[in-house]
Amino acid sequence: MKFLDQAKVYIKSGAGGAGCISFRREKYVEFGGPDGGNGGRGGDVWIEAVDGLNTLIDYRYQQHYKAGTGTHGAGRNRTGSDGADITLRVPAGTQVFEEDNETLVADLTETGERIRLLAGGNGGFGNAHFKTSTNQAPRHANPGQEGEEKTIWIRLKLIADAGLVGLPNAGKSTFLSAVSAAKPKIADYPFTTLHPNLGVVKIGEKDFVLADIPGLIEGAHEGAGIGDRFLGHVERTKVLIHLVDATQEDVAGAYETIRGELAAYGHGLDAKPEILALNKADALTDDEIAAKAEELRAVSDEEPLVISAVAGTNVDTVLYEVTAALAEAKDNARRSSGAKKEVKWTP
Repeated sequence: MKFLDQAKVYIKSGAGGAGCISFRREKYVEFGGPDGGNGGRGGDVWIEAVDGLNTLIDYRYQQHYKAGTGTHGAGRNRTGSDGADITLRVPAGTQVFEEDNETLVADLTETGERIRLLAGGNGGFGNAHFKTSTNQAPRHANPGQEGEEKTIWIRLKLIADAGLVGLPNAGKSTFLSAVSAAKPKIADYPFTTLHPNLGVVKIGEKDFVLADIPGLIEGAHEGAGIGDRFLGHVERTKVLIHLVDATQEDVAGAYETIRGELAAYGHGLDAKPEILALNKADALTDDEIAAKAEELRAVSDEEPLVISAVAGTNVDTVLYEVTAALAEAKDNARRSSGAKKEVKWTP
């Protein structure tokens, strides 16, 4: 299935049905008079996060969605039927923006969340509605209210617990395939990964979802390479795994490049907990690895983990650090929510 994480969609709610002008005229039946019914209500436009979807590919082939129009009223005080609602089904993690692609309308983070984007128009009143003691034969009715319409952007941000970042060919896809059942494309050239991949990692008695995004290069926030559009898929993660290729000449420069791109992107990515790992250690000697690790230590003020995703060296160590970071983030969230509940109102 082709991956699509952003789409532009035109939506329109249904117009209400018109009211009816009708009079009861039956021989030998008393109490005749106006009996025009009301029009039906137009259909609404909804968006719902559903299970079983992980892409917005459906909106690549259909971009116009219109709800049903309400039926007109009829004689004998018959009200028209309401127009059919229409529901846009999207994966959990989808955000809805106005046409400017900046104003957030809705953020669907959990399966089952459902939000009305546009309300259908009300149906018009029939002439029976306007009957009074002084106006016993009204000859007018209301038209139905027009529906609303607008263009929206829907943008998918994958929901994962941890995310892999690094330069192209840092070994991110290899790491994901080594620790999960995911089968991303792996090759010895840059930008092998063209769209994000997800995998479920199980370590000990715990498991978490790991996201792999296409590699970043210097200037990605300005559109260089694939750009930074896929960084949105690690916005919701609680911890980042930063992989640095140990076989390249300047590991310190590679680290600073990624950190700079994270800071330029914003949205708090550069403030997330980070696990730094020097990958492809199986291709170097012990002395070379020690020198590379010292270079990373000097620029990051962290002790990098020396790993090999291919050989499986220290991979479990990285995963255990991820689970510890996730547990800490969960505890912090629990404490912060508890502190909010304890706050009491004071005049």
